[in-house]
Amino acid sequence: MSTERRLPSLAAMLLGGALLVPVAALAQAAGEPLLSPPIGTPAPVPGKAARDAAPMLPGSIDKPGLPAGSGPGYHDPRSPFKPLQDREGVVPWSLLSSVTTKQLKNRVQPVFPDPVKALDKKTVRVQGFMMPLDPGERQKHFLLSAVPTTCSFCVPAGPEGLVQVRTTSPVRYGMEPLVIEGRLEVLENDPFGVYYRITGGRQVQ
Repeated sequence: MSTERRLPSLAAMLLGGALLVPVAALAQAAGEPLLSPPIGTPAPVPGKAARDAAPMLPGSIDKPGLPAGSGPGYHDPRSPFKPLQDREGVVPWSLLSSVTTKQLKNRVQPVFPDPVKALDKKTVRVQGFMMPLDPGERQKHFLLSAVPTTCSFCVPAGPEGLVQVRTTSPVRYGMEPLVIEGRLEVLENDPFGVYYRITGGRQVQ
């Protein structure tokens, strides 16, 4: 199955119950199970009991007690990798994760602060941990995460803690963080539920 056909399921995991019509249609077209309501049906708002039963992360970069798979990510203190430190010339995750959301009729829309909007279509550097989207040692299409992946079956962060990356040359997969430079797109209505995308990327470290 191609990478593009796997993205609907990825977006569904990222946005959980908030995922609405666009990804449902894409997942259905890709022949995958629908992880959101049928087309034209807004996602139900979970009641207090459902919210209380949802798995919770101990905390995140700046938002404690987030449901698993949302927010900028939780760095497990048992991880062998140190949390990312802000670096000069690299966009900090604290800025990228400052996005909020608003519920529209049939979807959830990210609301980006002005400093984030100012990065749209600009060449930037972002650091993070690689999440491959294809098999193989070298990747040209992958996700960059604010925190390392600690579970093979878990998404480490919500869409504000991930950047979709396309590079001009393959990048070797590794567990250590890397820095990618490229043209950043700030996405308000991406059909796959992605908030940030880098195109024309290259590894600079």
